[in-house]
Amino acid sequence: MTDKAEWGSGSVPVQYHQFDISDEDGPTGPDLDRGHNGLVRVADGVTIVMTGIHTGDVDVTVTLHETEPAAGSGDWQDIVEISAHSTSGELMVRGMMDDLDEELPALSFHGPGDYRLRVHARGRDTAVDLAPDEVTEWYLIQAWPAPAQKVTVLRQTDGYGASVRTR
Repeated sequence: MTDKAEWGSGSVPVQYHQFDISDEDGPTGPDLDRGHNGLVRVADGVTIVMTGIHTGDVDVTVTLHETEPAAGSGDWQDIVEISAHSTSGELMVRGMMDDLDEELPALSFHGPGDYRLRVHARGRDTAVDLAPDEVTEWYLIQAWPAPAQKVTVLRQTDGYGASVRTR
């Protein structure tokens, strides 16, 4: 038996080494510098997932949970937990400049409020600064309702994340 409420997977467009998690009606959280953990930052109220590729598509899977799930195991290279707030109840994964072909489920699946996001990444070292024609990076975002907490780094092993942390 799983507590997974819903899930979705799809291609997300990347520009300038990032895709976004945002709520159009308000900030997702206070600013967090890009060098803090090398995977997730917050700027101007938008949660930003930093990618190795400059431009192209990445594969993103979203899983929604009633309670905190076990962290993804296996070959995830970086895993970071961050809190996010949704004013409208529409906290969504978005491209920075392009819309998704098909929307992923809203991370704020219980409506407005506070959520915890656990972002997993792998493949960021494969095509750094390039614009590959095929997917070279994969992300898993687990979301569940939870009060705001400090950022937690669970794993940091990829070279791209290390380079971001040292800039």
